[in-house]
Amino acid sequence: MRTRLLPLLIVLMAGVLLALGFPLAASQAASQQQRVVVDRIDDTTRFAALAQYVTARDEQTSRDDKSAEDSADDERLHTLRTELARYKDLYGIDAGVFYRDRTAMASAPGDWQVPDTGELYDAYNSALLGRRTHDPRQVWPWQHRKLAIASPIVRDGDVVAVVVTDSPTGALRSRILHGWLLLAAGELAAMAIAVLCAVRLTAWVLLPVARLDRVAHDIATGRMKSRVGTAGGPPELRRLVRSFNEMADNVEEVLDQQRAFVADASHQLRNPLAALLLRIELLGLELPDGHTEALAVKEEGHRLAQVLDDLLGLALAERAGSHLALTDLAALARTRADAWRPVADRAGITVEFAAYGAAEDADAYEEGGESADTVPEVIGWADAVALSSALDAVIDNAIKFTPSGEAVHVRVGTDGKRAAITVADSGPGLTDEELARIGDRFWRSARHQNVHGSGLGLSIARALLGQGGGDITYGRREPHGLEVTLTVPRTAPVGV
Repeated sequence: MRTRLLPLLIVLMAGVLLALGFPLAASQAASQQQRVVVDRIDDTTRFAALAQYVTARDEQTSRDDKSAEDSADDERLHTLRTELARYKDLYGIDAGVFYRDRTAMASAPGDWQVPDTGELYDAYNSALLGRRTHDPRQVWPWQHRKLAIASPIVRDGDVVAVVVTDSPTGALRSRILHGWLLLAAGELAAMAIAVLCAVRLTAWVLLPVARLDRVAHDIATGRMKSRVGTAGGPPELRRLVRSFNEMADNVEEVLDQQRAFVADASHQLRNPLAALLLRIELLGLELPDGHTEALAVKEEGHRLAQVLDDLLGLALAERAGSHLALTDLAALARTRADAWRPVADRAGITVEFAAYGAAEDADAYEEGGESADTVPEVIGWADAVALSSALDAVIDNAIKFTPSGEAVHVRVGTDGKRAAITVADSGPGLTDEELARIGDRFWRSARHQNVHGSGLGLSIARALLGQGGGDITYGRREPHGLEVTLTVPRTAPVGV
C-alpha cells in the first residue's frame, strides 16, 4: 500500500506546486517587464516634454535670417537631439521623435526610421491615435526581440508627433530567467519538504495497517496470541485495530472452547471405549473359532481408539505453547530417522538420511547417495519436542505408503532464511486435487482407504510446526511419490 499511496501523494503535491509555480513565473516575468515599461514611458514622457514646443521641421540655411522664435526653436531641437544621442550612448536604446508622416524630428541613431511593420510600427500607429503604450506583448527569456514603447506629443488637442523607443531586452530576459531560477529553487525546496511530509504522513497513516497485516499473518499461521499493539494513525484505523483485537480475542476463545471440547470428549470416550474393547475380547473367547464378525468389531474398536488418541493429540498440539530454541535440525532428523528404521525394516523399506549445509549441495546428494557419518550442522529456531513429533508423523505416513523394497529419503538443508527437513517416499503419490486437500483433518485419499490411519497425522504435524512459526508443504517426487517439507526459521522470531 505504501508503494501506491506515497507516489499518489507526491504526484498530487507536485501538481499543486506546478499549478502555483507557472502563474507565479508568469507574474514575475510580467512584473519585471512592467518595471521596464514604466521606465521607458518615463523616458518618452521626458523626451515628449522637450519636443513639445519644437515647431521647426528643418534648419534654416542662414542664421542671420532666423527670428528670435526660430532661434529658440532651434535651441530646443538641438537639446532634444543631444539628449537622444546621450540616451543612446548611455543605455544602448534607440529613441526618436517622429512626425505624423514618419519623418524624424530627431533620432538616435540619426538615420533611424519607423519601420513599415512590426511591433514598433504598431506602437507608433497606436500613439498617433492618442494611446500611449502601456502593455506591450510579454517578452520571454527565449525570445530575442526588442521592446517598443511610444508616447504621443499632443498640441492643442492634436497629436503632432510621436516619441518612440526600441529597447534591447537582454537585461530584462536575464532578470526574468534569474527570477525563474530562484522560483525553481524554491519549488524544489518545497517539493523536498512535501516529499518528506508525504513520507512521514504515509508512515503515520500506514503504521496501524502494517502492524495489522503482520498480526493477521501471525494469526493465520497459527499464532493466536498475537495482537496489534497501540499505535498512531488516524482515529478510524485505531478503531479498526481495537475491533481487530476484540475479534481475535473472540476467535481465540471460541477455538479454545472447541479444542477443550475435543480434548475432553476424546478423553472421556477413551475409558468407555477401552471397557467396550475388553468386553469384545471376552465375548470373542466365547464365540466359536473362525467367527469373523467379532474380529471385525474389534478392529473397528481399535480404529476408533486410534482416532480418539489422534484427536486428543491434535487438541493438545493446538493448545500447547512453543518453547523455541536454537536446534540442530540435522542431528534431530538423524535421530528420528534412526528411530523409525526398525519399523521400516520390518516392512522391507530403507530409510536413508542426508544433510547438506546449503541448498546447492542437494544435487550432489541426489547423485551420491547418503552422506558420511559426519553430518554438518543445520541450525534453526524450533521447539525440539514439537518438531520431533511432527517429523514422526511425516515419517510414519511415508513408511505407510512406500512399497516394500523402496526407500524413504530424509534430507536436511537450508534454503535462504529457512531451514528445511524433507521427507520423500516412493509411494503412488497424489494428484493435483489430492495435493490441494492433503493435511485437512480426517481427509484421506479414496485410493488409500485400505491403509491404516485416521487422517489426522499431517494435521497434527502442521499444528505442531505452526506454533513456532514453522510450516509444512507438499509436492510430487519424480518419478513417483510424495515429498513433504518441514521448514523453520533460521533467525529468531519476534519476541524470542
